[in-house]
Amino acid sequence: MAKRHDYLNMNKNLKQAAILPLFLLGISSLSNAQSIDPMVSHIDLTETPGHDFFLYANGKWFKQNPIPASETSNGIFQIIQDTINAQIHDVCVSSAKMKNSVKGSARQKIGDLFLTGMDSVSLNRMGITPLKADLARINQVANINQLMTTAAYLRTIGASSMYGLAVGQDDKISSKHAVFIGQGGLSLPDREYYFATDARAAKVREAFLTYARKMFGLMGYSEVQAKSAADEVMKLETALAKVSRKREDTRDPLLNYNKMTFAKVASENPSLELQQSLAIVGLPKVDTVIVGQPEFVTALNGYIKTMPLSAWKSYLKLRLMSAYSDYLDDKTFKIAFEYSSALRGTTEPRPRWKRVTDEVDGSLGDLVGQVYVKDYLPKGTKEKLMEIGTEIKKVYAERIKNLDWMSPETKIKALHKLDVMIMKVGYPDKWKDMSKLQIDKSSYAANMKRVAQWHYNYMISKYGKPVDRTEWDMQPQTYNAYYNPSNNEIVVPGCNIIVPGYERKMADDAILYSIIGGSTFGHEMTHGFDDQGAKYDSNGNLSNWWTPQDSTKFFSKTKMIVAQFNKYIAVDSLHVNGEMTQGENIADLGGVAMGYEAFKKTAQYRNNQVIGGLNPDKRFFLGYGMAWMVNIRPEALANQIRSDVHSPAKFRINGPLSDIDAFYKIFDIKPGDAMWIPEDQRVKIW
Repeated sequence: MAKRHDYLNMNKNLKQAAILPLFLLGISSLSNAQSIDPMVSHIDLTETPGHDFFLYANGKWFKQNPIPASETSNGIFQIIQDTINAQIHDVCVSSAKMKNSVKGSARQKIGDLFLTGMDSVSLNRMGITPLKADLARINQVANINQLMTTAAYLRTIGASSMYGLAVGQDDKISSKHAVFIGQGGLSLPDREYYFATDARAAKVREAFLTYARKMFGLMGYSEVQAKSAADEVMKLETALAKVSRKREDTRDPLLNYNKMTFAKVASENPSLELQQSLAIVGLPKVDTVIVGQPEFVTALNGYIKTMPLSAWKSYLKLRLMSAYSDYLDDKTFKIAFEYSSALRGTTEPRPRWKRVTDEVDGSLGDLVGQVYVKDYLPKGTKEKLMEIGTEIKKVYAERIKNLDWMSPETKIKALHKLDVMIMKVGYPDKWKDMSKLQIDKSSYAANMKRVAQWHYNYMISKYGKPVDRTEWDMQPQTYNAYYNPSNNEIVVPGCNIIVPGYERKMADDAILYSIIGGSTFGHEMTHGFDDQGAKYDSNGNLSNWWTPQDSTKFFSKTKMIVAQFNKYIAVDSLHVNGEMTQGENIADLGGVAMGYEAFKKTAQYRNNQVIGGLNPDKRFFLGYGMAWMVNIRPEALANQIRSDVHSPAKFRINGPLSDIDAFYKIFDIKPGDAMWIPEDQRVKIW
């Protein structure tokens, strides 16, 4: 995945006075350039490119735009998301005002879901009443069988627990769907939070215990009972965390692919009550199961028997309350927000309209998307996205042909994989059928429960059916992109065409080829050949199609990028995890290299067109800096380092650019500059 992740500030202890003359920047008059070009106005001339290109390209914008109290970060993603949210909010409001909308229509569902979410009077009057029947069901659990079947039911309404269960493409037979079981069920963002000894992790654990005690208090527990229940849940989850693989160890698809007969998994783990549990979620007849982490499943089977039933019941209640805290009264929401503040660093919640708009979009994305495409997506979006993607693809093919580390036989297979790689851009040709989803004006929680059930049933219903390779897993209004190795496809939603400051017109190619070409298309294509994507063939099947020599040479290069990123300090004493983030770092490096080569073929580059006082070379790399113009709170940054496979934004700029030879020449990077890496140590993969 290319986008939407968060960032930091690095210690600047030198060169404050070493401001480059304007003529070295290719800017004849900064004030004049600012008046005509938004990107130039972001440049911070108190920084130098070789010291910290992230701050050089974006620092002035950061100084002028502090992070709002309700947000974890501020930058390009927030600007674009605010633009999209305002448009979706208009769709929600106009839908809610329609007096004669047809029952079951997209507008009726969008309007009613928005209305129930905005009705704080009704929400506060009901309190946690919408969950009382489900809480009572958990209270009545008297044995392991009832525990597991209740947990299975809660999974269908969005309150998953204990372990992960999903239906998806079989990694080795990409034309078929399979049932996956693996580790899961943790409330904290990552297993490391349960064991880390630093102050930030300790603060998060304490915040979680406080949150749990208050939630149990809402459910009627006395203070003593609430503390005991919270302690039980923490003990239980710590045990689950102990047998969970580290995030970096879950990246390898081969090591996390263990296909077994259902009968074997069920018989070896009787406490999971799999036959009955899967029947409840809509999977009554399963022949095989792909178990991601068998040791976790085995340990869980034991914990179900040895941990007190009371602890498991408290755990299920808390998981249910956590899943629905955003859809209940203000008191419940406030308790959840206080806990999230420890993770995100925000000091006040986002306005209700923003929260509800997000939920409507996330819940009814395909319905909202149909309106968004018609009313808001710029004309020519699909064509421009396809143009950029096609040009990046051509560059990638040439680079594969010229690789000095890949054998001729593997190059043939790599070129074929690239050639058949599908590019889905803009919006889908067909939308998901959400006609069976009922939305009304009864209550927000009731609507969201039906939403959860619809989405879960949609996923489960795929089992036994052929894989639909035309399906999208994102909406056109989602500012993100992804590569799906099982389909060998790139998906780039239409809103990626938006560039802040250029809303009323298409940005120039230097910017489009850096942001969309480099950080999106180039990035996602490279995922097909990164340390894990390289394990999938052109049909999306998990298979070894590289020669042993190719793999050896390739992984010697990936070790270099792991070592490079391990050195970066993100916040406090927390380093970037080079092993966990290597796939994204490889994609970032490949992406910016491909984007630059593709841009050099455009008329803007060939004609040496100067825009905003910048020549094409400088404009491209500053555009790439703008692609990750994100400032993030230290609390959220610490969370990202522990739980996210993406590096912080600063290092998504400074890291790959430090490996690009052309960057050194264009911005006159010299030995002694903080970003300087000796030429023989720069990572060259694609």
